[in-house]
Amino acid sequence: MTLTIGVDVGGTKILGGVVDADGKVLVKARQNTPVEGGLALLTAIATVVNELASKAKVESVGLSIAGFVSSDRSTMLASPNIAGLDGLPLQKPLEDAIKLPVRVENDANAAAWGEAIFGAGRGCGHLILLTIGTGIGGGIITNGELNRGAFGVAGEFGHLRMVPNGLRCGCGSYGCLEQYASGKALLRTAKERAQANLADASRLLSLGDGTPEGIHGSHITQAALAGDEVALSAFREIGDWLGAGIAMLSMVLDPERVIIGGGVIEASEILLAPTRSALLRHLPYATKHPIAKVVPAELGIEAGLVGAADLARR
Repeated sequence: MTLTIGVDVGGTKILGGVVDADGKVLVKARQNTPVEGGLALLTAIATVVNELASKAKVESVGLSIAGFVSSDRSTMLASPNIAGLDGLPLQKPLEDAIKLPVRVENDANAAAWGEAIFGAGRGCGHLILLTIGTGIGGGIITNGELNRGAFGVAGEFGHLRMVPNGLRCGCGSYGCLEQYASGKALLRTAKERAQANLADASRLLSLGDGTPEGIHGSHITQAALAGDEVALSAFREIGDWLGAGIAMLSMVLDPERVIIGGGVIEASEILLAPTRSALLRHLPYATKHPIAKVVPAELGIEAGLVGAADLARR
């Protein structure tokens, strides 16, 4: 049985696992992501890999990491949430440290591959994945292959420009999708609506310290599931923006399936129902041809790990 290691590197943790050819995670290990990033991050990744390699005979390592990865899959071009990675070579230093072949992949690409092979995209040759967290990431599968584009940075869906001269984005542009449809946008919207409708937001406010400023992302999902109208209205607004963005992507990529992952998908149909409705409203000629099914991701926080591990054996 061919075993590989997948390592998913995020802003706060490094999660690794030994993965078999069926996408099953057999054993895990984790480290905190060093705040200084850079070479300290490479050391932490190597520690996770070596711990896992001591427990199973593995052939290679797939690394899933947030940011822009060079087209030769060896170097980080830029990373928005991890310090000290811009321009940092990853593949060769890690291979030297762990004595195993390493394949580096953008985290959303790795998650898209994991879902395509083992999750919500099984049997589907054309799909896109949107990961909805603090920001919005994306991955594209075309004809059953991961589509990275000419320079390795395809799928940055969060930076579609939705609103000319809109809200400023961390990327430096204005009006990007992730300013209107991300977890961060959901939190901002809920706080604004709670402030304007304190009585209607009583359930939502009770989950925090009683003030709009005390609302956290998890509170919004809890309140929405319990029927809080302010929380529900915030999800409807996010879903409307998300559906509009998916309509734009559908006109370019024509996917068969759109998979929504990330922390916000814990709300399930509370987010997906308004997203599907908005897709129908915003997609030209939507009633004249088949359109993509919008479905929740299945692999959860292991999607990037499992996808990276599978890509490492190809």
